Amino acid sequence: MRIAIAADELTGVAGELAGELRLRGHEVTAFGALAEGDRTDWAWCSESAARAVADGDADQAVVCCWTGTGASIAANKVAGVRAALCADAETAAGARRWNDANVLALSLRDLSRARLDEIFDAWFSAGPSDDPGDVANIEHLAEIE
Repeated sequence: MRIAIAADELTGVAGELAGELRLRGHEVTAFGALAEGDRTDWAWCSESAARAVADGDADQAVVCCWTGTGASIAANKVAGVRAALCADAETAAGARRWNDANVLALSLRDLSRARLDEIFDAWFSAGPSDDPGDVANIEHLAEIE
């Protein structure tokens, strides 16, 4: 899978994202502090990763900032993106299953390596629900845009 990643600073697990995703067999494109010379502000780098998803250059993205909130807000401003701020594995699995989230937002402030692994395990093992109610909700999101 092609994954775009973005972080506004190299703190916490930010420096481990690309390596962990590559170990899991993903192709990684980096933005922000993870890409030399790129703009590191959370709004800009999160938008870049989200646009990669919306434009079809990436299948999914992982965006990070200190709390994860700004990164998720910026990503969600891009049409076709459904970013979910996830602090644990259950939330990540639910975001993929019920919301068909295509961008994972993470907090660099409180995310340990162990929790990152759990979230990635849940995120990449879950897929979108085929329940008619869940599908209708996702279709309605496109109507809202």
